Amino acid sequence: MPSVPATARLEARISADLHAMLKRAAEIQGRTLTDFVISAAQDAARRAIEQSEVIRLSLADQKCFAQALLAQPKPAPALKRAFARHRKLVRAE
Repeated sequence: MPSVPATARLEARISADLHAMLKRAAEIQGRTLTDFVISAAQDAARRAIEQSEVIRLSLADQKCFAQALLAQPKPAPALKRAFARHRKLVRAE
């Protein structure tokens, strides 16, 4: 038996003016209203997710970040002691 892809329904109450605008935009692109709205919502969702997950740096910040990776400072004495304590605790278990 062939599997049918799962679908979900989305409903929204919008003003008549917005409905007319969306319908006109869909017609201009030669799409159905449903296809237009789904495509626009999908694009907006991708942009929102990308903006929250992707860190964008200026060229100067990129250089600073790369330099920090390439020229790492030597560990401070307190960090060395913390690593030593950690090693002792992990081996004790």
